[in-house]
Amino acid sequence: MPLNITQKLIKDHLVTGEMTPGEEVGLKIDQTLTQDATGTLVMLELEAMELDRAKTEASAQYVDHNLIQEDNKNPDDHLFLQSATERFGLYYSRPGNGVSHPVHMQRLAKPGKTLLGSDSHTCANGCMGMLAMGAGGIDVAMAIAGEPFHVKMPKVWGIKLTGELPYWVSAKDVILELLRRHDVKGGVGFVMEYFGPGVEKLSAMDRHVIANMGAELGATGSIFPSDKEVKRFLKAQGREDDWIELEADKDALYDVLEEVDLSELEPLIAKPSSPGNVVPVRELAGKPIYQSYIGSSANPGYRDFAIAAEMVDGEQIADGVSFDINPTSRQMLTDLVKESHVASLLQAGGRMHQAGCNGCIGMGQAPATGRNSLRTTPRNFPGRSGTREDSVFLCSPETAAASALTGKITDPRTIEADYPKIKEPKHATANMNLLDAPLPYEQATEVELNKGPNIASIPKMDAMPDHMELPILLKMADNISTDEILAGGARVLPYRSNLPEISKFTFEIIDDTYYKRGKTTVDEGGHALVGGFNYGQGSSREHAALAPRYLGLRVALVKDFARIHWQNLVNFGVLPLTFVNEEDYDLLSSGDTLVLTDLRNKIQQGNEFSIDVKDKNEQINVRHSLSERQIEIMLKGGIINWAKDRQQLGG
Repeated sequence: MPLNITQKLIKDHLVTGEMTPGEEVGLKIDQTLTQDATGTLVMLELEAMELDRAKTEASAQYVDHNLIQEDNKNPDDHLFLQSATERFGLYYSRPGNGVSHPVHMQRLAKPGKTLLGSDSHTCANGCMGMLAMGAGGIDVAMAIAGEPFHVKMPKVWGIKLTGELPYWVSAKDVILELLRRHDVKGGVGFVMEYFGPGVEKLSAMDRHVIANMGAELGATGSIFPSDKEVKRFLKAQGREDDWIELEADKDALYDVLEEVDLSELEPLIAKPSSPGNVVPVRELAGKPIYQSYIGSSANPGYRDFAIAAEMVDGEQIADGVSFDINPTSRQMLTDLVKESHVASLLQAGGRMHQAGCNGCIGMGQAPATGRNSLRTTPRNFPGRSGTREDSVFLCSPETAAASALTGKITDPRTIEADYPKIKEPKHATANMNLLDAPLPYEQATEVELNKGPNIASIPKMDAMPDHMELPILLKMADNISTDEILAGGARVLPYRSNLPEISKFTFEIIDDTYYKRGKTTVDEGGHALVGGFNYGQGSSREHAALAPRYLGLRVALVKDFARIHWQNLVNFGVLPLTFVNEEDYDLLSSGDTLVLTDLRNKIQQGNEFSIDVKDKNEQINVRHSLSERQIEIMLKGGIINWAKDRQQLGG
């Protein structure tokens, strides 16, 4: 039977299960990626597992999120991560080397391989013909230890690209068009696979831009073929030998088929506060802006900065505009310097920042309260920028640069300038100076972990009780993001390795009384939360599951979940339930008490059961979608307990 690329990759890596959409499959993982905001927990989990050596072909730890060193916490954790990578046999990308996704693409990504990362935008490396997926940190730790990654077999959404992008329209507008059509949960349960003659017109980094924001569609992953363009990219990186050809079979079938004519696209922009809130730029033209921001993993390529540099060359940005330039890799920044593009950006009034995630995750460059910020970042969830009352728009580098020049949202097609023709360097300035290779095994065994005072071990978690009476502490609407569950930014993320401290920020954007109220339920059996559609969208950070669990969360009852957060809840022993009848959501209020009886037996007997609402004479029918393996994990109170038992039993 002819296969598409997704099916080929899954078939080649299938360890357990059958390739039936919706059924759980176990996949062999070739490579892993962790970043410092999630990697500290991963390294602590590897230590708890008593791992001797990484079992993957290549695993890399990047320091790209927590670069601000206002006190000892971040640099202490950088030293811990460096010692852990030396001990366990991982690559270590030092502070300043760049954002994980483009650096991994440049130095380690290989067509035909699987990549699992503790960052939701790991899917960006699908641009290289990889099955690249985001996951919670504990899943990545298990993969590093040689365990398969378990995920529900996705459907495959074929997107046929035709035509060629017109002037002033770029790859960011392609993914914004898909978000305009399908919103932030349109891709849930799918891998988005791109094919057709239009693919040939997109560079490898253009494809990275599109694949990166597949996460905003809710997709399991995004995949492009490995073709001559991928070969050209690898050759420029000095890695041509890593290339293999990988394309869909001629008559391959897709569960959903869609076409995008690139020639018909126009500049698009996502309004606050959702990546799916997309309209043409022309509809917002004239709105004043405070900030224009170039960079992030969603627009990390040489041309994304070079085209902005060409647009502002010899010009001055508008008065009152902060023109923030966030390089995404040291390698790319070096090449921009060689071609004088950095000089053009600085002379026009740009503010140059170090290579890293920076403002995308709220680490600096926060906008003024209520002022409009245009960003080439992947997300604009409320407060993610670091400003609670922010107003963030997502757009292409062309739109951001044009708007910086005028001081207002501007369709780049309307400026009086020729469209810049950007030629990428034939040979990238590639080096490994800030990407440390794994130590030889004999040296690695002698390394001791360097733990600073801010690192706290993960507390033990009890097994799931058979009877629970749980007050509902929060009732939330649709599209609650992990940024709203547990914020990022310079205030919060330095505590990522200290669960008791970071838990104090849990749900503060939604209800700043949650922490105190949650703590009071811990000794009384815990509490529940109720939510709407797409609960837990966005970042893969497992702290958004772990911190509420630490504060007593035992059940999350919602209309439906975002994939990675659902998996994180399971991994930390929080029972994820959905309404059988969505109308029952309206029957529940904060303060109600859910009564769950004979629970351990019920979740093993079937996927549906009923729970009582105390003092209301109401009964709610609920559903779980746990596999047999996940039921075992849930009964034991989480995957750490489950893994320990497996080791003791020799499993």
